Amino acid sequence: MSKIFSDSSQIGVVSNFSELVHTDFKGELNALCWYRNLEGDFSEIVSQLRLKENITEVYPEDLIALQLSEKGNIAREIVLNDLQLLTDYGASPSLNLLKCYDRDDEFDFISTDVYSFHVDRSPIATDTFLCTYHGAASDIISNSQAVQKILIPEIRTKLEQLYDGPSEDFENFLKENYFDLHYQANSDAEPINLGLGHLWRLAVDHPKQKVLPCIHRAPRENEGEYRLLLIC
Repeated sequence: MSKIFSDSSQIGVVSNFSELVHTDFKGELNALCWYRNLEGDFSEIVSQLRLKENITEVYPEDLIALQLSEKGNIAREIVLNDLQLLTDYGASPSLNLLKCYDRDDEFDFISTDVYSFHVDRSPIATDTFLCTYHGAASDIISNSQAVQKILIPEIRTKLEQLYDGPSEDFENFLKENYFDLHYQANSDAEPINLGLGHLWRLAVDHPKQKVLPCIHRAPRENEGEYRLLLIC
């Protein structure tokens, strides 16, 4: 088991799906990891799937239709089982074959794409689940090691200059444009990579949340390599 995961006060490590969904977030703990060393050849699945767009959703019937070796079939069964576990739990998982996400380069002082450290927000009580089976994996960071970008004076000043409206609506402007969801890592921050094969549950910003939401980011993709990612 990864010493980094078990030694972090931010991360709880569990051994099955039931523990993953029923363990409460509390204190600094806002990320749960079902730690797994998965068997199977996930690269074989990726090599047989066809990328239609930069992000292509893969459905169970797409997986079932693949002609796979024994190791490829083991990997397929793991993915199908994960999708079923999350669906039975009441989530809406999506399996994506991913070349890259869209970049937000509208402004040179702040970005709102998923490569930026950010938190997820929901109007209802929910969590983010994700698992990278193949390719580069996401990072998380402790809330104490990052600062909300809208609180950085030079960024806030530029956002105020960008905003054209009554001052009392400025905070709504920040939320409506997702600026408030993004964070800048401190110079001494130590991001933790989520690794391959582990199923994660991350805290989301919602009205009933009792902990700070988990700050995370999508990775820079490896050259010439697609990611296979389950997320909901």
